[in-house]
Amino acid sequence: MARIAIDARELSTSTGRYVSKLLEYLQKLDPNNEYMVLLKPDDFKKWRPTAKNFKKVLCPHQEFSTDEQFAFKKQLEELNPDLVHFAMVQQPVWYKGKVVTTVHDLTATRFKNPSKNKIVFSFKQQIYKWVIKKAVKKSILVITPSKFVKKDLIKFTGVNPNKIVVTYESADEFTEPSTPVKSVQSKQFIFYVGRAQPHKNLPKLMEVFAMLRQDNPSLYLVLAGRKDKTYDSLMEEAKNYGVDGFVIFTGYVTDGQLKWLYRGCRAYVFPSLSEGFGLPGLEAMLHRAPVVSSTATCLPEIYGKAAWYFNPQDKYDMERSIKAVLNDKALRSKLIIAGRAQAQKYSWERMAKQTLKVYELALKK
Repeated sequence: MARIAIDARELSTSTGRYVSKLLEYLQKLDPNNEYMVLLKPDDFKKWRPTAKNFKKVLCPHQEFSTDEQFAFKKQLEELNPDLVHFAMVQQPVWYKGKVVTTVHDLTATRFKNPSKNKIVFSFKQQIYKWVIKKAVKKSILVITPSKFVKKDLIKFTGVNPNKIVVTYESADEFTEPSTPVKSVQSKQFIFYVGRAQPHKNLPKLMEVFAMLRQDNPSLYLVLAGRKDKTYDSLMEEAKNYGVDGFVIFTGYVTDGQLKWLYRGCRAYVFPSLSEGFGLPGLEAMLHRAPVVSSTATCLPEIYGKAAWYFNPQDKYDMERSIKAVLNDKALRSKLIIAGRAQAQKYSWERMAKQTLKVYELALKK
């Protein structure tokens, strides 16, 4: 029996789904090892283990902080696990115990964020690059969610390819009843859900939507996700293109509302410039939305032949691809059928089984 610590400080972030599903299935799969689940205060109150060999541990250390580097390191040394799994790159880089690290993507190393202070952001970005290289170097094994990220990480860090294990993630079919979004009801729309960070390429989508409306005057663009400063700038973009009356910003939506939006959209459009796995498109496929996707990074690897692709840097190519799906009923039906089959190829349980094997290999080294 080994004592394994899992860094679950990201449980309430956009990466939380990965950590949550990993914990859910490990509790079903592994009754033998002892697990310590490291949680921030809010998640410590909410999360409940379902297996006796899983214990939660309060871990208040903020990511990318001096506290993380020193106090978190000390906490781990006191816990003295046989292995630590960092579910994100953020970690105390001088911790000397056995470590497995999951690297989801290298997006943050390449894109600026105009809503942040340029000097501060640039400084933090350089630290992030250094942390990635340091973390990968000291990890016994590294997990990535796609072959693309594996290749990308090899180029970026020079790490031995044999050190990296690909464990594909998955998507969930929502069990909540489908719930209409009142502001969208009775409208024909294309859809995007997620954050509005620069690499998501939403200004380009806004420009293409304005082009699409010339031939589709009743078409709406629906954007779902928590509103922040970047979404505010998109509202200005919509005004500049004269389509502000046809762009609906829903803000946060429940799973039931998201299910309704996926099933009701004419197309789910994913214009991203950089992804590690591309979960939203796979989720859309699972809920019978035809997916029109960027060819960037890992997306063709994950979506296979079940999406209609475009060059995300080319507005005319994006327009052509979306138009094709909007106007061709047979193509839409083909994508809906192929998409659901593609999404069902992935499994959270399989991901957890593969991760458990990674633990076993790391413990032997």
